Amino acid sequence: MSFESKEHAAKYWRENVRLMLTLLAIWFAVSYGAGILLVDVLNEIKFFGFKLGFWFAQQGAIYTFIVLIFVYVKKMNALDKKYNVHED
Repeated sequence: MSFESKEHAAKYWRENVRLMLTLLAIWFAVSYGAGILLVDVLNEIKFFGFKLGFWFAQQGAIYTFIVLIFVYVKKMNALDKKYNVHED
């Protein structure tokens, strides 16, 4: 991977870190927030026969993580093309 300039590289990594922090914040909110902090409120709602808080703690955080992986791959491919460091 070769950048056109150091400024280009700095912008690329700034956007990369911002994306990672955003996705980690979403995962944290789902796993910790919905699975632990809001579990009592969410348990009042049924989802496929299970209490929603329980579902988030057991399955929802995992599904969210998998979706976030695909989002990260798509966004990083776009970022690589934007800064012309994509693989051919």
